[in-house]
Amino acid sequence: MNVEIVKQEKDDIEFRIDNSTVAEVLRVYLTEQGVKFAAWRREHPSKPLLMKVQTSSGTVKKAIADAVAAIKKDTDALAAAVKK
Repeated sequence: MNVEIVKQEKDDIEFRIDNSTVAEVLRVYLTEQGVKFAAWRREHPSKPLLMKVQTSSGTVKKAIADAVAAIKKDTDALAAAVKK
């Protein structure tokens, strides 16, 4: 999976990502955490997605790190449940 940061500030980031499933899961978790804005768009099916995230409090890096940690925790719990 490739990720390319296009624009980055304290409370705003735009990056390209080539996996729509990962982008959508990340968007859902960021939205659940209460970020100001989280969305992605694709100009053309042959091009990577452009994802934008904005926070109203805290840094965008922390919001993304927290969302990824929550995703990992949930997928680990799912994997453990499936193994039983």
